[in-house]
This record gives sequence, structure tokens and C-alpha cells, in this order.
Amino acid sequence: MKDIAIRIDHLSREFGSLTAVSDASFDVERGAIFGLLGPNGSGKSTIIRMLCGVLEPSSGHASVLGFDAATEPEKIKRRIGYMSQKFSLYADLSVSENLNFYGRIYGLETVRLQRRFREVVELTGIGDRLNQLAGTLSGGWKQRLALAAALIHEPDVVFLDEPTAGIDPVARRQLWDLLFELSAHGVTLFVTTHYMDEAERCTDVGYLWNSRLIVCGKPDQLKQLPDVTPPGTERWELEISHPAACLQPLRAIPGVRDATLFGQTIHVLAEQQASPQKMMEVLGVTESDIQYRPITPSLEDVFVTLSRSAVPGRLTHPLKDNVSSPDSSSKAGGQVPAAEEPSARPLASGPRKEQAPGFGTARQRSGRCSGFVAIFLKEFSHIRREPATLFFTLLVPVLQTIVFGVAINTEIENIPMVVFDLDGRHDARELQAAFLNTRTFKVVERVLDEETFFRTITSGRAKVGVRIPANYSDHLLAGEQAQVQVLIDGSDSQVATTAMNTANLLGLNLSIARARVVATNHSVAPARNESGAAVLPIEIRTRLLFNPNLESSHFFVPGLVGIILQLVTLFLTAFAIVRERELGTLEQLFVTPVSRAGLLLGKLAPYAVLAFGETLIVLSVMVYLFQVPIRGDIGLLLVLSGLFLLCALGLGLFVSTISKTQLQAFQFAFIIMLPSVLLSGFMFPRSEMPTPIYLATFAIPVTYYLEILRAIVLRGADLKDIVPSVIGLGTSTFVVLSFSLMRFRKQLS
Repeated sequence: MKDIAIRIDHLSREFGSLTAVSDASFDVERGAIFGLLGPNGSGKSTIIRMLCGVLEPSSGHASVLGFDAATEPEKIKRRIGYMSQKFSLYADLSVSENLNFYGRIYGLETVRLQRRFREVVELTGIGDRLNQLAGTLSGGWKQRLALAAALIHEPDVVFLDEPTAGIDPVARRQLWDLLFELSAHGVTLFVTTHYMDEAERCTDVGYLWNSRLIVCGKPDQLKQLPDVTPPGTERWELEISHPAACLQPLRAIPGVRDATLFGQTIHVLAEQQASPQKMMEVLGVTESDIQYRPITPSLEDVFVTLSRSAVPGRLTHPLKDNVSSPDSSSKAGGQVPAAEEPSARPLASGPRKEQAPGFGTARQRSGRCSGFVAIFLKEFSHIRREPATLFFTLLVPVLQTIVFGVAINTEIENIPMVVFDLDGRHDARELQAAFLNTRTFKVVERVLDEETFFRTITSGRAKVGVRIPANYSDHLLAGEQAQVQVLIDGSDSQVATTAMNTANLLGLNLSIARARVVATNHSVAPARNESGAAVLPIEIRTRLLFNPNLESSHFFVPGLVGIILQLVTLFLTAFAIVRERELGTLEQLFVTPVSRAGLLLGKLAPYAVLAFGETLIVLSVMVYLFQVPIRGDIGLLLVLSGLFLLCALGLGLFVSTISKTQLQAFQFAFIIMLPSVLLSGFMFPRSEMPTPIYLATFAIPVTYYLEILRAIVLRGADLKDIVPSVIGLGTSTFVVLSFSLMRFRKQLS
């Protein structure tokens, strides 16, 4: 019984309306060099990706080494090597660094890694280039490095997707020598290519055409298929001067089914009536001018013939035993069709020497703006096929204009105020009503003790605190000056200035109104101070807390720290992952057994360290350059900064899951950043925004971090003061990371 390494059974894959692979079935024995051939776009890479577990099949079944490719991909990845069509190792790492990286990805211990490192270096012959950056290697050396990385963990099966594409013939031969050596050691090789000479070197081959597998078997057996050289036909090789000029006249001869250039010769499939003598007669040459000999078909002849005559689902001759698996007559499509008769062409008397009409006569336009129309139309084609760009260009600005136009309001109203009324009588209540009637203040809390009064301000729940003394009404009745203390949070200079001016003006207006009544009724001074001098009845004593000089930097710089940290982490993370996707290195990682958590944590942790270092730097700049002291607990601030960085990294990861290119990543990151700047309270008070938008600001994570920053840095708040913001930031971090991890898959879409 044959030992099967790879089994594919009615495997299909669709991408929307496009069918990339249709109902493919074949087996690959252990130790074989299986060549999957076909033109570009026929589905070769798609089959490899499904076998490697990074692309789910739409239907059918595939297994590698006995493991199901759809349900057990991680078990497969530990035992296979993968060499992608495009060089997908890290160009900015050296040869040795790339090899060590992939060795660690596969979990090789130090001793084994060192041994395997030496073995693959010796096998591939790259010992002289270990310290060279991978991106500076030539094509052939890049392929050697990619093969070495694919072999570092001693895989049982190696998938090579067009490994010799784009390299010179010498490098191609050297690479195949390495593959033969691997096959001799029992490694199963699955190679895709569109080079027919490479197919001749495989032990078994399959041929894809238009997403369908039309034949599968051993090269020598496929050449003997009846449809390749039908009964009553022969294949000839003609050696003649100017073979290209003779091609069309040969094809026009009745009985010639095919004529193809093969180097400097012509391969002809002809019926008996189209003998070499008939060909010489048509070409107008003698036997001294031409040499001909019968030949056997090449694999190129096999595949060209079968491609031309392939009918989906039915071929005319069974392959029987000419296949590499016991059941491949059904799996490979079953039968091979007969070649179709080419349409008749006018008979030519000899080689055509005249030039085709118009050839070489076209004139190119030149000028300062030459090519403008071509570039213009090309760019519009790109834009038309890029939905993200259209959305970003046409809809996002409209939405942002509407939202920000409604949300942004520089008028300061409804400043949250806490009242500590120790008097409680009619005059004290009238004073509170006067504060509310200005519409500048809004009472959010009334407290009964000094500690709660101050904590309400330090926590940021109130920006203004009004303390009415117990003897307020008594002083007014006795004709003495009553003093009211107004504490103002000066961290936001704009809000503080408005509150201070409004409170002072309110005190003056109340005093004038009361003085007018007293003067009218009694013709005496409305109030006198302790020395007997006439004074205003009510004195509003405002006191600025936290920022007595009303320096705007004290408000904006801490907020700027939060915005900068989100900007750096968001763009770094999103671009780093999307860049790997564009370069193909992410696909290479998907084929390895690295866990999703290991991939993400390993990818994000360095940026988290960098971002935390950036936090220390910007906080130092804030303290020493802008002279903004940190009044609260620095340790608490750093811990909560770490929580915010985790959230920002999650946002970057989310952007990377919805972006396919770095341009899209930039666009989506910009969409996230703009609300973070304008709606988070960094520039404009959230309390002044319309209720729907104000509620929406709670979905912006940086909102909570700005509250935390300003509370700890400016007001000296402790953990108890900022519990709501901490809960909000923690919830945002959990939601963002969970959603991002759910969207991130170790598979291609």
C-alpha cells in the first residue's frame, strides 16, 4: 500500500464570483517530488495555501501527513516548510538573523537550533553570506535563504511556490540539485511552476488549467497518452533557417495539427498525409536546407494539447494506471480529450519575409506633458477600485464637518459647580439661584462636609465650588459685608477665566441691587466693614486652584501627552502589521506554528516598550520644559499610562485587521485620530457638546486618559478621585483588544 503524504479530494475555493480552484483531486506519495503546473492564475498558489492551512477551502477535503487542513492546520504547520512565490523573509535582517528567527519560531532549543543552522547553511551553501542583509542578496541567493529557512526545523513536507521564478538558469539548476538531495533523504516536495523543463524533473506532475486539474500522473506516462499523439499522427522536429517565418505556412498545411517553436527548431504534430516532404514542398526548400527527425512529445506538448482540448468534467481517454495514486483516474478528471482540428488557413508558398503592415511605423508623441492622459486615467482606475479611498475622500469629510460643526462650541456654559451651603436660609438660596440664572454654572452636587466639597473639585466632577458661610444671612441683616468663597479649578484656563469673571460680575450685580434697595428705604450705606467704612453688601472671593496664573500650557500640555501617545502607538502598530502583510512576511508567519497570541504579543510588545519610553520622555518634557508639575502620584500615573498604551496598541491592531495596504491603514488611523483630538476634551469642553455627541465621546478611549492625566498632574487626584475614568479606560481597553483579537486570524481572506 502506498504511503500518502498529501491527499486532495474534490477541493474547491471561490473568492466571491471567482473560482480559483474547482473540484481538484489527487494524491502525493511520501518522498515524491510533485510538480503542480499551470499558467499564472490557474490556482497553484491557492492550493498550496489551502494545504498549509492559511486559506479555508470552499468545499472538498485536503489532508497533509494525515491531518485535516481545515480543522487541524496548526498540527500541519509544525511538520511542513513553506517557501512562498515572493521572497517573504525579512529584508532588514541578516541571513543568520532570519535563520535564527525561524528556528525559534518553530521552538528549536538552542543546541538543536545550532546544529540545524550549520546543516542548512552547509546544504544551501550560504555560509559566506551569513552577515549580509537578506534584502541585498541576489535572486538566487534569496531563494537559497528561503529554502534554508523552510528546512531549519526538519520538515516532512516542503511546499515551494514557484521557487525558481525570476532567477537565472545557473541558480535554477543549483536549486533543483538541492531539491533532489532533499528528496533522496525522504522529504516530500510539492513544487508549483510554469516552467516545463522543471516538470520533467518531477517524479509526478499535475496540470491546472483555468482552475481545473485536467491531468495528473508521471511524466513518461503522460507523454504516452493517446490524446497527446493521436493515432495516425506523428511528431517531427524541423531544423531550418528562419524558423519563425516558417511557422504560419506550416500551420496552414492540411493535416498539420500543431506547429510550435522550440528554441531554434519547430515541433510539428502532423497526420500521415502531411509528411516532411509535403512540408518541404510548401516551404519551398530542399533536403539540403532542412533537417527533420521524429520525436517523442515533451511535457509542454502534453499540456498544450490537453489544455486546448480540455472540456470541463470530461476527457476522452481514461488515464488508468498512468497516474500516481490508485484512484487518480477519477481524481484528475478521468480522461484526456482528443486534440481539435485547427481551422484552415490560406496556404503560403514559402516563408514570409515582408514586414507586417504598420510595424515600426507608429510615432510617439513627445512634449512637456506627454503621458498626462494615460497617468490621469490610470489613477482614476485605481481610485474607482479602492472603496476605502472613495469613502475617505467623499463621505468622511461630510460626516466630520457635520459632527464637528455641531459638537464644537467655544462658548462656555453650564460649568459644573458644587455647593457647600452652611447657612441654608432664604438669602443663601437666593444666592444659589443667582448663580444658576447666569447659565454659566450648573449645580452638579450639593455637599454637607468639607472633605466631600474638596474631593468633588479634585476629582474633576465640578470645576467650581461655592462655599456659603453659616453667618451669611446674619451679616446681610446686620448691614455688614457677607463673604462668599468661590473655588475655581484653574487647570483649564479658558473655563477658569469665564467662571471667575462671571462670579465677580454676579457679586457686583447682587451688591448693587441690594445697595439700591437699602439706600432707597433707609438713606444709609448698604453695608459697612469692620472699620465702619461703606462697602458692597456681598463680596465674592474667588480663588484659583491648581493653576493660579491661568497658564494655558498647564491645561493643554498634559492633554497633548495623551494625544501624542495614541498617535505614536496607533500608527506604529497598524503600519507595522500592514507592512508585513504587503511584503508577504505575514503570510510566511501564518504558515509557521506560532500561536496567534504569540504572534500578536511578540509583535506588539516591542512597540509597547517604545511607547512607554516615549511616555517618560514626553512627561519629562512637560515637567522640565513647560514647567507643569505632577501634583499626584507618579507611580499611579505610569500604571494607568501603561493601561492606555495597551488600549492604543489594540486600536492599531484593529486598524491592521481592516486594512490591506499602508494607505488604507493611514486613512483609517486618521479617521480614529480626528475625533480623538476634537471630541475627547483635549481642545473643547465636552460639557458644551450636544447630548448625543457628548454621550458618543464616552466611546473614545483617550477621553478617559485625558481626564486621568489632568486629574493626577494638575489637581493631585488620587485613585479614589478618578475611579470612573479608570473604569472607563479599562472597559475600553478590554473591548478594543477583544474585538481586535476576534478579527485577527492566522489565515488569508
